[in-house]
Amino acid sequence: MKRQQKNTDNTGKLQIIPLGGLEQIGMNITAFRYEDSIIVVDCGLSFPDDDMLGIDLVIPDVTYLQDNIDKVKGFVITHGHEDHIGSLPYVLKEVNVPVYATRLTMGLIEHKLEEHGLMNHTRRKVVKFGQSINLGDFRVEFIKTNHSIVDAAALAIYSPAGTVVHTGDFKVDYTPVYGDPIDLQRFGEIGKKGVLALLCDSTNAERPGFTASEKTVGAALDTIFREHKKSRIIVATFASNVDRVQQIINAAYQYGRKVVVEGRSMVNVIEIAQKLECIQVPDNTLIDIDELKNYPDNKQVIITTGSQGESMAALSRMASGQHKKISIKPGDTVIFSSNPIPGNEKPVTNVINELMMQGAEVIFQDVHVSGHACQEDIKLIYNLVKPKYSVPVHGEIRHLYAQRDIARSLGIPKENIFVLKSGEILELNDNGARKAGRVPVGAVLVDGIGVGDVGNVVLRDRQRLAADGIVICVMGISRATGELVSGPTIVSRGFVYVKESDELIEDATDLVLDEVTKALAGGRCDWPRIKNLVKDTLGDFIWKKTKRRPMILPIIMDEN
Repeated sequence: MKRQQKNTDNTGKLQIIPLGGLEQIGMNITAFRYEDSIIVVDCGLSFPDDDMLGIDLVIPDVTYLQDNIDKVKGFVITHGHEDHIGSLPYVLKEVNVPVYATRLTMGLIEHKLEEHGLMNHTRRKVVKFGQSINLGDFRVEFIKTNHSIVDAAALAIYSPAGTVVHTGDFKVDYTPVYGDPIDLQRFGEIGKKGVLALLCDSTNAERPGFTASEKTVGAALDTIFREHKKSRIIVATFASNVDRVQQIINAAYQYGRKVVVEGRSMVNVIEIAQKLECIQVPDNTLIDIDELKNYPDNKQVIITTGSQGESMAALSRMASGQHKKISIKPGDTVIFSSNPIPGNEKPVTNVINELMMQGAEVIFQDVHVSGHACQEDIKLIYNLVKPKYSVPVHGEIRHLYAQRDIARSLGIPKENIFVLKSGEILELNDNGARKAGRVPVGAVLVDGIGVGDVGNVVLRDRQRLAADGIVICVMGISRATGELVSGPTIVSRGFVYVKESDELIEDATDLVLDEVTKALAGGRCDWPRIKNLVKDTLGDFIWKKTKRRPMILPIIMDEN
């Protein structure tokens, strides 16, 4: 009792600092600080926007953690999706602290660490549900939840300033495919003791009602398999949705079909899930892709990546005829067991159209349920936890505002609801809460093995090259005499087809020759000035003739 009184009277402030994951879907990472202790919840990535040409991944700027490295006690991970673990291999190279996660989540993290050669340099601890870990001034408890991946956890974060509950990504599923339902009892017990703030998943906050159980998908799959006994069945879903894969395998086994898993990420996740016994595969059900030829179409099921229309994913390559071992043919049944992520609707539609043109029947409705809580599920958590303050997380602005409205409808005063932006510091204890400044945040671009070496200037150049192409003007000038020795020669890429634009190229060449000759005759052998002259001359000429602005690259060689 004395310890509890001490915590209540403590005037120290807890800081909640989202370093990503707000105003967007993905790149979830939030720091919690109490005096000299910092813990970090999740460390995710996001995928590049359409205008980020050539970029592979986007990871968060962790300058704040680097500047406070002596205070950072560890990463605490809620579940194994890329938007929650994908940046760990990159960030751990700069912020090498222990990682705490549940069984399957840690299995997926370790696979990434192996790929990056970090297994021997990273301290890791697998945490069970109901278990707590002590990290500086914090104690963190893992609470069982349900999501579209096994072993998802919510976190109760205990600090001297009060208790914060972080739901992670979650849904309320009373009949999960694997494991136990969400531990609503524990949420209620923590709520009775007093919760300072609730950070709740906002992804589905606009959707009314309850999120359906994952098992409803199993019934839909059974119906499709029963009605398509004569065709080959191809199912596209998220690689990480282990429960969905389990139900596909169950249906295949029930109808006497063999299963091929295609797509690197899908193969990796299923291998890890099998090792950890998070998925049960009947003997002799999985076969190698090269064994497909030994079975008729009506005995085959192919589980594949590509449900979001990704251009290089297995299903997209099948649809476009570029897959080396699987071709779509008339009579195939293709099931999209996922909904398009916002922004992916067009690529998904393109793949569906290509599949239909190949003669396949495509089923893309009623074969998916969300892994995120809808409005009534969110209300249930609020009523169990009874937080003093509401901090919506995980979502775009409209999702965060939708949860704000839910919190208001439940009686939480509007001054106790904080819709934060990435980088804003929320400082709070039982005596009050306020925004208290900002920390540096941003997006770090990963291109190949390069991390952060592609910035806005390079992206603008790529966008310009993509939009208007490049014109290269090569000439040789003698430094000794200041005379034009060779050229100019003009070539282009992505601008015009040279063979059909002879006149344009010839006129441009003559114009540059005249201007450079005049400049050199006037004693102007300053190469930077000559290059600028070429840029200006060519730029003005090309704009007048074509109304385009290609990148212009003058190249001057010293020829004696």
